[in-house]
Amino acid sequence: MGWFTSQKGRRHIVVCGHITYESVSHFLKDFLHEDREDVDVEVVFLHRAEPDLEFEGLLKRQHTRVKYFQGSLMNAMDLERAKVHEADACLVLANKYCPDPDAEDAANIMRVISMKNYCEESRIIIQLMQYHNKAYLLNIPSWDWKQGDDVICLAELKLGFIAQSCLAPGFSTMMANLFAMRSFITSPDMAAWQNDYLQGTGCEMYTETLSPSFSGMTFSQASELCFVKLKLLLLAIEVKPIDGGDTKISINPQSSKMPANTVGFFIAQSAEEVKRAWFFCKGCHDDVKDENQIKKCKCKNLAKFRTGVRAIQLVGRAMANSKTNCPQQNMVNSAMPIPIVKKNMMSKEENGAKNMMNGRVKVPNNTVDDTYGGYHLSYEVKKLMPTNKSTAQQKPSKLEVGIADDQAKDFDFAKTEMKYDSTGMFHWTPARSIEDCILDRNQAAMTVLNGHVVVCLFADPDSPLIGLRNLVMPLRASNFHYHELKHVVIVGAVDYIRREWKTLQNLPKISVLNGSPLSRADLRAVNVNLCDMCVILSAKVPSNDDPTLADKEAILASLNIKAMTFDDTIGVLNQSSNAPDAMSPLGSPIVLHRKGSVYGSNVPMITELVNDSNVQFLDQDDDDDPDTELYLTQPFACGTAFAVSVLDSLMSTTYFNQNALTLIRSLITGGATPELEIILAEGAGLRGGYSTPDTLSHRDRCRVGQISLSDGPLATFGEGRKYQDLFVASLRNYGMLCIGLYRLRDAALTTVDATSKRYVITNPPFDFGLLPTDQVYVLLPFERKQSRFSFSETEV
Repeated sequence: MGWFTSQKGRRHIVVCGHITYESVSHFLKDFLHEDREDVDVEVVFLHRAEPDLEFEGLLKRQHTRVKYFQGSLMNAMDLERAKVHEADACLVLANKYCPDPDAEDAANIMRVISMKNYCEESRIIIQLMQYHNKAYLLNIPSWDWKQGDDVICLAELKLGFIAQSCLAPGFSTMMANLFAMRSFITSPDMAAWQNDYLQGTGCEMYTETLSPSFSGMTFSQASELCFVKLKLLLLAIEVKPIDGGDTKISINPQSSKMPANTVGFFIAQSAEEVKRAWFFCKGCHDDVKDENQIKKCKCKNLAKFRTGVRAIQLVGRAMANSKTNCPQQNMVNSAMPIPIVKKNMMSKEENGAKNMMNGRVKVPNNTVDDTYGGYHLSYEVKKLMPTNKSTAQQKPSKLEVGIADDQAKDFDFAKTEMKYDSTGMFHWTPARSIEDCILDRNQAAMTVLNGHVVVCLFADPDSPLIGLRNLVMPLRASNFHYHELKHVVIVGAVDYIRREWKTLQNLPKISVLNGSPLSRADLRAVNVNLCDMCVILSAKVPSNDDPTLADKEAILASLNIKAMTFDDTIGVLNQSSNAPDAMSPLGSPIVLHRKGSVYGSNVPMITELVNDSNVQFLDQDDDDDPDTELYLTQPFACGTAFAVSVLDSLMSTTYFNQNALTLIRSLITGGATPELEIILAEGAGLRGGYSTPDTLSHRDRCRVGQISLSDGPLATFGEGRKYQDLFVASLRNYGMLCIGLYRLRDAALTTVDATSKRYVITNPPFDFGLLPTDQVYVLLPFERKQSRFSFSETEV
């Protein structure tokens, strides 16, 4: 039995759920990684079963930092033994390979209920398999993401990563490498491309408070200074609203100036490097050429600033002024860039103190007008209302709407078209029945499909739902113009898709082909050779007999497409793309026409795998050892394979830096917010909303893109210039933040050759040489007019 005794001044976490030798060894490898500096946190595992010999050996090797207790999460005495009430956080791991994902989620949610019932102030981070089960966590009264509680939904993130790869091939690999702790060792024996790729895998995401020298700068100026002077990539900053709302993370914001104490999100090789942003002093370091010499200076002003920040950290809260209330803000300690401080203190509102109940904040009802026509409305119902109450009362017959792309101002209420959902974050369309969207093979062949996304879906009629909405929603984000949205064609069994349809019926530009992803006739009918991305997914439950066969359909489909040849559409497309009237509605040349692939091996493709080791079967021309870790394999480095196992690292990342998950989620999901989660938890799907200046302002957020250096405004940089030149010019001239390269594996080729694979280079060094065939990953600001670039994801 035994009881856990914590050492004074040392934190501990409790890890429970799916506890096996494999899950624990993967978790500890990431959690205790050397790049995190000195992780002085004890890990306590609580599980019903006794550890086997292999597991016991692991526990003995790590005995100074790891403890194991046999017991049940549902038993208060066992929770007492593991000191759950004193734990810095409780982490619940899910079994990613379970036959019944809903049952697995239900069991883990019960564990959360038990822990919250025992100690409702406990900070809990849970892995869930299915997106729709997130709604049940909102029903737990003491569940509060503002206090550090968080959920890592594997289906949401996995499909979100794949969706972003449809917009910028290889982006899933770049992001997965960013939140996993890895150390790279380059070697002269390795191919040049492997060394370049490995250097990028050593990059991780960190947070740090920016020094006073950054105050008053725009984000672009700060990002340029960080890259050129400090050799750091600044991605985003925390923004505190003037009205005292929740802190928000703003990725590559335009124009606004940064206040003092701004927290920045960086990509760097280690926590040590990121401290340069904290130490930088314009007076002392302006002439310093070597970034490694930017260390703590004796400047009086900076010393005062640091003393003040440290004093604030001691009470666990950084406050810009007495009005600001930002419960999820974590002030960052100068000694460790990404700690999470448990918050027990709440700030006061300007008009009086908030009521405290069970450690949570309760706002008195009289502070807000909660009525509509005399009826009291709950928070959730108010969020579901598509239009502003006061506007509707003042103008019963007409509605004041903001101007969308081509929307006039005072339309008739009945005739006003809803283009976006009620949050303004996604394109929306009135619900359509699945029958209206089903194509047969002949109809598909007659449809001019080009620059689209083909989803090859393997599923039995009774397979668990995988949540296709999480794949399509990022492709329908409102920061795209309607004509930029890629058509999504799902090829699979319509009986299964029918069960998913209620979550897809309000998203525009979706078609379904009732067929088989293994049928070449079906693949030709949907013009798979002209697609921007072919996604191969399986919803089938893996067999317990032989887990290595879990990916058999996905591998067969991938090899089938690669073996196909196409020769009948090239000339037609070349001819049509050169037509003089090939202009988009906004007057820019159409860039959606990509040259068709003659060989299936050139079709852009991403395959989702259940079992990591099966990656060896995807590429016949690679020489990967079967025991090679997934991130070191060629298909993963090229962005053509993705496995849910890469999301394991997010548990550790979220514990050490809660805001990193918020940043990843906003980049990956296209803009999902807590408000949207509440709406989707109702089960009625996306709700349409009338465009108001407020909702339209939500379109103004950056998105992921890929720019070619072979032509366009940046073409001159492909001719032997350095990466730093490209970074600075893109930021100054276009507000674009460069975050990496997608380079041909065989760099000796001087023209864009469709037969070549590309690989991902995350955040290349400043003096990295560029090639004309390179494609650049960028974070693009929203443009109300036409885009100035033709995006390279539409080219081969």
